[in-house]
Amino acid sequence: MSTAKRAAVPASALARLRAVCLSLPAAREEAAWAGTRWRVGSKTFAHVLMVAEGWPPAYARAAGTEGPCCVLTFRSPLPALDVHAYTWAPFFRPAWWPDIVGMRLDLDGDGGIDWDEVEGLVTESYRLLAAEKWVRQMAPPAG
Repeated sequence: MSTAKRAAVPASALARLRAVCLSLPAAREEAAWAGTRWRVGSKTFAHVLMVAEGWPPAYARAAGTEGPCCVLTFRSPLPALDVHAYTWAPFFRPAWWPDIVGMRLDLDGDGGIDWDEVEGLVTESYRLLAAEKWVRQMAPPAG
């Protein structure tokens, strides 16, 4: 496998995600089989990686791109409640879990990314997976 296929997530995206994820109670960061993931307990609430030259193939198919493209996956209850949820760009629906959602991060100058939205989605993903004792330590969800 060429080095290009193992492209690194841009440092700016990793730093922004790291700041959000590691601010959550008991969250930890670890290297994943591709990219970086954040977990609470044994559950992954956010995973970011690069799709390049069609690798990894499951992500390339789900995101509809051979790359290069940075993608974030997280959990949401909405796909189970609404078949149309997250079916518009920049989102995509991977097939491997019914509640997983993918988001293509357009990193051209970070202009196309709504980082407040990303923070909200990742935080909600955490709330869905974290033990109640950790969720109680958080501020109530906005709105």
